[in-house]
Amino acid sequence: MNELLQKQREYFATGATLAPKARIAALRKLKEVITSREEEINAALKTDLGKSGFESYMCEVGMTLSELTYMIRRVKRYARSTEVPTPLAQYPARSYVKKSPYGCVLVMSPWNYPFMLAMEPLVDAVAAGNTVIVKPSAYSPATSAVVAEIIREAFPPEHVTCVLGGRAENSALLDMPFDKIFFTGSIAVGKEVMRRAAERLTPVTLELGGKSPCIVDKSANIRLAARRIVFGKFLNCGQTCVAPDHVFVHSSVAQKFTEAVIAEIKEQYGEYPLENPAYGKIISRKHFDRIRSLIDEKKVVFGGGTDESGLRIEPTVMTGVTRSDAVMGEEIFGPVLPVLTFDKREELIEDINSQPHPLALYVFSSDSKFTESVLSRCAFGGGCVNDTIIHLATSQMGFGGFGYSGMGSYHGKEGFDCFTHKKSIVDKGTFVDLPVRYQPYSKSKEKLLRMFLK
Repeated sequence: MNELLQKQREYFATGATLAPKARIAALRKLKEVITSREEEINAALKTDLGKSGFESYMCEVGMTLSELTYMIRRVKRYARSTEVPTPLAQYPARSYVKKSPYGCVLVMSPWNYPFMLAMEPLVDAVAAGNTVIVKPSAYSPATSAVVAEIIREAFPPEHVTCVLGGRAENSALLDMPFDKIFFTGSIAVGKEVMRRAAERLTPVTLELGGKSPCIVDKSANIRLAARRIVFGKFLNCGQTCVAPDHVFVHSSVAQKFTEAVIAEIKEQYGEYPLENPAYGKIISRKHFDRIRSLIDEKKVVFGGGTDESGLRIEPTVMTGVTRSDAVMGEEIFGPVLPVLTFDKREELIEDINSQPHPLALYVFSSDSKFTESVLSRCAFGGGCVNDTIIHLATSQMGFGGFGYSGMGSYHGKEGFDCFTHKKSIVDKGTFVDLPVRYQPYSKSKEKLLRMFLK
């Protein structure tokens, strides 16, 4: 791995990745390879997570192709230097911001969206002119193997390469002198990545998680709210970092909402979800057992069934839940929806703000004043009004966490900037040299100085 990084350093030093034309050519080649291997990607995602071809394209392949298309069209513009006004005191001069890649970048991706969350940061890093080592998750071996094959076909190893393996490889990579580290995963591992990066003062972007709340106000369209929450919560069997972790529903509509959620689960997944071939599975036995331990059978009003051999858990709804329940003690990351109630809006906002900042927040309401109050006063990474999770599906906005849920953002322009260092440059003219700043100082020079700087 050290040899790989050294070769990438030597390649970067040649300037081969700097020209926007070369970056675009690399991105086009990657897009071509991904398109040609779509069936292999789908098969790998089916093996690792039980995803259907439709869901694989919607949430993994299609999202990656969309980011590629966006970047290919904009790399030249994003890579240009940006002129800024020059203060009169620095006349004559030209001031500008020069965009430069960090250099050699490490991208560490998770298992829940193992293709998209490896590829999208890679796209942004290549667009910005970096060399990249990608380290996919060991928990999704089939998809990680396909990711490695795609990278091998699309790039020379001195530009982009993939390292497979588990904790030993992760640890070894974190000991290496990268110029930037991009990590997506759990809060616990994110802390370790940041600690290791701090030893070299390596900049990091952390995309983590947290318990993302969903609010259903009494003014909400209950049927539509239930439909969109069921989609966002049970997509990928709840193994989505921005999935609604739990719902706060106004007590006056709680019963109606619960009934609507149950009806929507049946509508979207059928009467027997475990018999639905398009309903996926939990990534591993370890996570299966952890999620199952969070289910309190006394509070289950729908679901709760499991297929132990297939690592599948039914979409499960729990009511009468409070902060003291086990299901509220950690990020669920599975198909279990706890429903809590509230009466006073002010107390709800205070309760949300008493918890670590979540990656996402969702509010369903027809009351614009209440919605604005939630969005302004609650601290979270990003979210939606009257929908769930779709805010991460646009390259026009950055996606990222806040506090415990992460640090930094990416997607589109934000993704390009994530892997770019902005150099502030003043190009000073030589035909005039104002003497004000030079010693010996005098009253007349001070008068001019005060005229310029005030």
